[in-house]
Amino acid sequence: MRYGKGRRHTVRPARMRKYWHVINIGIQNNLAYRFNFLARALFGLIPLVAILSVWQTIYAGQGAGARIGAYSLAEMISYYLLVTVVDALTAVNEDDWQIAADIKDGNISQFLLKPMDYLWYRLCLFLSGRTAYLAVTAIPLALFILALKKYFVFPASWPVLLLFLSSTVLTALLQFFLSYTMALLAFWVLEVSTFIFILFAFEYLASGHLFPLDILPPALAGVLSFTPFPYQLYFPISIYMGKATGGELARGFALQVGWVVIAYALARFVWSRGIKKYSAAGG
Repeated sequence: MRYGKGRRHTVRPARMRKYWHVINIGIQNNLAYRFNFLARALFGLIPLVAILSVWQTIYAGQGAGARIGAYSLAEMISYYLLVTVVDALTAVNEDDWQIAADIKDGNISQFLLKPMDYLWYRLCLFLSGRTAYLAVTAIPLALFILALKKYFVFPASWPVLLLFLSSTVLTALLQFFLSYTMALLAFWVLEVSTFIFILFAFEYLASGHLFPLDILPPALAGVLSFTPFPYQLYFPISIYMGKATGGELARGFALQVGWVVIAYALARFVWSRGIKKYSAAGG
C-alpha cells in the first residue's frame, strides 16, 4: 500500500483532548521505567563530578580570585550545574530512534488514516518523557545542587528567571524539532544512526556542554551564535547567569525563536517529502 501526502491536521482547542490523553498515557508508560531514569541520573552525576574537580584544580593553580574568561570558580561550577538542569528539562531521549523505528516498521500508517498529527503526537510523548524523568530525578538532582550551594549562583531577579524558563522552553522545542527531522531520514535510508550521532557530536561541542562558549575566541563565538547549537543549551544558561543582557539578550531571543521556526518548517517539509516515498505492506 502506498500513501500520498496525507491529511493536513491543525491543533484546534476542541481537538486538544486526544493530545492531553497521549501525554497522560505517555507519563504512565514512562514511569514504568522510573528505576532506569533514576539510575541514569545518578550515573550521569559521575562525569559531572569529574568535570567540576578538573575546573577546581585549574582555578586552584591560578591563585585566589582567579577568573577564566568572565567566570569565577563559583560561576563556572554554577554553569555546569545549570547544564545538568537544562539538559534534564530539554534533552531528547530515544525519541529519534523511536520515530525512525515507526517509519521502518510501518507503524506510522495509522497516523495517515486517523485525525492525529504525527509531529504533535511525538511532541506530546517527548513532553511526557521529560515530565516523568523530572518527577524521578528532581530530588537527587536537588540534593546534589544543595551539596554545592556555596558555589551556586542564583538569578539576579524574578524577570531573569522567567526569561530563563522561556528560553528553556524554546530550547526543548528546538532540540525536539531537529531530532525529529533527523529521524525522518528513515524515509530514505535504512539506518539513521550515523546522522543522529553526527548531529549529537555537533550539539555536544557547539552547544556549551563541554565549556561556556564565551571563553572561546570572540570571532569563533560570533560565528557559532548564528548557528542553532548555542540555543540548545548555552543561551538559556547565559540568561540565568546574567551574561546575556540588553541588546545581546534581545538578539539572542530573536535568533532562538527564528531557529525554532526554521526547525519546525524543516520538520514539516521533510515529512511532506518523505511521506510521498513511504510504503507499507500488510493489513
